[in-house]
Amino acid sequence: MTSEFIHLHNHSDYSLLDGAQRVEQLVNTIDDLNMDGVALTEHGNMFSTVPFYQKAQKAGINPIIGCETYVAVESRHHKKPQPGGGWGNNHLILLVQNQVGYKNLMKLVTAGYLEGFYYRPRIDMDILEKHSDGLICLSGCLKGEIPEKMLNGDYNGARDAALKYSEIFSDRFYLEVQNHGIPEEEANIENMKKLALDLSLPLVCTNDAHYSRKEHSEAHDIHICLGTGKERDDPNRLRYATPEFYFKTQDEMYKLFKDVPGAIENTRKIAESIDFEIVTGDYHLPNFPIPEKEPDTDPDAYLKKLVINGAKGLYSEMTPKVNDLIDHELSVIKNMGFAGYFLITADFVQYAKKNKIPVGPGRGSAAGSLVSYALGITDIDPIKHNLLFERFLNPDRISMPDIDIDFCIERRGEVIDYIKTQYGESSVSQIITFGSMKAKQVIRDVGRVMGYTFSEVDRLAKAIPDELNITLENAIKKSPEFREMSENEYKELVEHSLVLEGMNRHASIHAAGVVIAPGDLTNYVPLYKSSSGDVTTQYDMKGLEDLGLLKMDFLGLRNLTVINKALNLIELKGEQVEIDKVSMEEPEVYKLFANGLTIGVFQFESSGMREFLKKLKPTAIGDLIAMNALYRPGPMNNIDNFISRKQGNKKIEYPHPSLVPILEETYGIIVYQEQVMQIAHDIAGFSLSEADIMRRAMGKKDKKLMDELSLKFVSGAQKNDISKKKAEEIYALIEKFAQYGFNKSHSTAYAYIAYQTAWLKTFHAAEFMSANLTSEMSTIDRIVTLINECKKLKIEVKSPDVNVSFTQFAPIDENNISYGLNAIKNVGEKALESIIENREDEGPFESIFDFCSRIDQQKVNKRVLESLIKSGAMDSLSGSRAQKFDAIDTAIKYGQQLQNSGNKNQVDLFSIGDEQSSLIKIPELRDIEDWDEKRSLSFEKEVLGMYVSGHPLLEHADEIEEFTSVDFSDSLSLKKNEVVTVGGMVTKITKKYDRRNRAMAFFEMDCFGGTVEVIAFSDCFEKYENLIEEDAVIFINGKMADDTNFSDLKVMADKIVSVENAREYFSRKLIINLSSQNVSPEDIEDLYEFSRRFPGDCNLLFHLSNPNPALSKPVTVLAHNIKISTDKNFIKQLRDKYGKENIRVE
Repeated sequence: MTSEFIHLHNHSDYSLLDGAQRVEQLVNTIDDLNMDGVALTEHGNMFSTVPFYQKAQKAGINPIIGCETYVAVESRHHKKPQPGGGWGNNHLILLVQNQVGYKNLMKLVTAGYLEGFYYRPRIDMDILEKHSDGLICLSGCLKGEIPEKMLNGDYNGARDAALKYSEIFSDRFYLEVQNHGIPEEEANIENMKKLALDLSLPLVCTNDAHYSRKEHSEAHDIHICLGTGKERDDPNRLRYATPEFYFKTQDEMYKLFKDVPGAIENTRKIAESIDFEIVTGDYHLPNFPIPEKEPDTDPDAYLKKLVINGAKGLYSEMTPKVNDLIDHELSVIKNMGFAGYFLITADFVQYAKKNKIPVGPGRGSAAGSLVSYALGITDIDPIKHNLLFERFLNPDRISMPDIDIDFCIERRGEVIDYIKTQYGESSVSQIITFGSMKAKQVIRDVGRVMGYTFSEVDRLAKAIPDELNITLENAIKKSPEFREMSENEYKELVEHSLVLEGMNRHASIHAAGVVIAPGDLTNYVPLYKSSSGDVTTQYDMKGLEDLGLLKMDFLGLRNLTVINKALNLIELKGEQVEIDKVSMEEPEVYKLFANGLTIGVFQFESSGMREFLKKLKPTAIGDLIAMNALYRPGPMNNIDNFISRKQGNKKIEYPHPSLVPILEETYGIIVYQEQVMQIAHDIAGFSLSEADIMRRAMGKKDKKLMDELSLKFVSGAQKNDISKKKAEEIYALIEKFAQYGFNKSHSTAYAYIAYQTAWLKTFHAAEFMSANLTSEMSTIDRIVTLINECKKLKIEVKSPDVNVSFTQFAPIDENNISYGLNAIKNVGEKALESIIENREDEGPFESIFDFCSRIDQQKVNKRVLESLIKSGAMDSLSGSRAQKFDAIDTAIKYGQQLQNSGNKNQVDLFSIGDEQSSLIKIPELRDIEDWDEKRSLSFEKEVLGMYVSGHPLLEHADEIEEFTSVDFSDSLSLKKNEVVTVGGMVTKITKKYDRRNRAMAFFEMDCFGGTVEVIAFSDCFEKYENLIEEDAVIFINGKMADDTNFSDLKVMADKIVSVENAREYFSRKLIINLSSQNVSPEDIEDLYEFSRRFPGDCNLLFHLSNPNPALSKPVTVLAHNIKISTDKNFIKQLRDKYGKENIRVE
């Protein structure tokens, strides 16, 4: 197909909130219109270049790379408001004609962000002249310089501008016309026709498409509002004048521009003049700077030298196996041309280690490489753990090695700075990523623009199931509540949201990615600068990989930071721990895993994992490696089988005796991808490279390749004396498991970190938990979880106190931790530095007035003071919380007066100076009523995320104690399906849908002494949904979800009862124990008369002394003539009279 017209001026969602179509949607629309080419010209950026190019090529459409640039009216360096208003720029379309033009466009767009940004990324005429070669230029929309001048009556100015552009872009400059039914555009067409005739310049028509279909104009309008922060009904907002900015057909464009000479034909002419392709498949690796003192500057020779030296330091003997493996790996690396890659990686890892920046033991398949181990890139011995190099680097499928490195999250930036120093700032950059509008986000965004209240939008968003990556389409299918709302009152909102869902919303920095180029990065990729000044690439991670640039993941791993902080705290008490040298065979550490006490332990924290650990009872690192690999969707089904075989409850069987050496460590079950490869190698004679290709084919379900490999596998197995039938059985078995098998190299490396964190928790619990709490200070929910874990470890986390606490959590001794003040909401680090520094210099604070007179009020403002008081951190200062809160403004003013006077000694200590006194009077706290407990607790929850001085549950202590059937003590041991009743406060509700799309809920309950995880399946949820609310106090009656001990309690709810109805629901009998008391008939009569005042449905029972002195068991007597209630007042009076221990409600 060859179309006469090509759309040359268009936008996708990469124009960030001014393009309501995804790249794929754009390409599909062009395909539907039977056009063979299309340009994509985002606003000031090239974000979409690589995905657009690839998707267009795949669809058989010629992709034209371009950009709608912003050209500064004056210099791009001039960043001041224009006298007549506006942002001081005009629009200009640039299209890539060839490779030179592509490089020039990257340079221009980069300069727009890095040099010319002022509201928009601007270039100017100077830089345009320098980088004009290979680019085609269109004069732009009404915001172009030429149309703008003509519409303002400055024909000569427009003529001069057109001449200037035609000189810069000789035979490559076109006057652009558009017609969306806007009067100014119609006037512009006539102006342009006149100018074209006057200067003999060609005309070209475009439609500036911002969305695919006309009916999407409303959704695009909402999109614009999101970008400008306006509501749709705001009369002063930016809006597109007509709904015509979509991809029109060739016929529609012809009707609009048939009277404009050459306007249609020139679109074709431009498209045919383009000779450009993005080259993929080549690698652009930087050169590693080999030290000058080295006699051989060959990277392969230098790599070999480093590897041999490293291996000699790791192995007591360089066995033939070690030497052969090194030779094999180095040979593959040399043939693939990746020596530089390994040298670069080893260099920055060694830099980190030398500078005491914590580095992970390895990540991903790189841990399977002996070269990586010898260079110190990883700390995992691949020979010891039977790891395979070919899983990492396969000579039969040439692709860049992928070595991801974990660093301490707080010092990762130092390594990136080192790389910039080593290879040059212009060669190194972090990588862009794009945040898209997910289901709940798009509902909230669109609802806000359409003028709905927060509560309305919140109700609609909360009806969407809490499932990872759920779409609105799936939410409509799964949630009856959301479906009903989307079909009725929120129909328009949901319709617009469906159009905009998944579109890019903003650009940000990839959490880990760094790219290194051989020379100036802008020869390969344009750069972007965020509003906060961070420079990144304009292409995302995948785009950079496709272009063959060296991309590395420098991941900030919080657990490495935790380990490092814990080691520093241990050092403060005079002990030294080398964490990478601790014994991996400590029984106490495996006991911690076996008891499921793994909150805070890397990779082993989830409740499901903890339950499996208690069944597995791991005894060696291999068990942890296996659990790491098994605990994920798919292989999880094998966990019970794995545990039964380990515990000897199920016979370990092997499909064939030759598989025993491979599967012995996992009790006959295929767990790892490496085992799949080893089976193919040992059984069928595959090379390990072929075995890796087979594994990948199985994982991707490539049927054609799998069928070919199946024949080869069976044939190879037969050569090893395995029957055809048995060979087919083995192949079927590995085919099944290969889809779920996990990378053993990665699992091993992460099991090491898990063991190290567990070791610290076992032997240095206070330091480890302090480090963990500090690392999670910004996440209140995690602080609560970790403090609950401290309680289980019999460690008390003290309340925050400005006279005792520090910025971070810190151990006071083995059983006490000082609260980290930085965990208090709204209290920043700079404020705390000021407070602690002053306290260390001048001693404890005595009052809020003393406090405000001493600290730096620029850092410690009113908001900080409010949070400190609400949290209880100022309780050690004189006065109640209410008094101090009331005195904040007075204290601030007093502090300012004293500090401004420049003499802190000018204080009237006795507050009796007259008004003329030069001394500053110390204010007094007003005599006001303190906050009630409920208010104090709500403030604590607000700023700490938890209750410190008490708990709202205390109000219901009697009911909870009476009707809860578990006590959360160390001796608690419950079996699966055992029925329990537990009372507590609801937190962390997650609503989900079962396979039949019926709503269910997972939530937690804060109880006296511990927490409970509750599952309310659909039947239960339907009955009691109104009771499952955040902070509601309820009782649940149900069955244990699994065997448990005091570390976890997970219950499947059958019945849920509000605390208000608990007495009536649970009370069946009231027991009064009189066996230890001398009771006369008169006493019984008095009790009877008293009980009659509290009638109800409960039986009244007495425990009396046994008349047989040989029997200690009391006699139980039922009062047949009365039924009583268990009214709180009645119970209290009985307990006052007979003793609390003698009154029991059941």
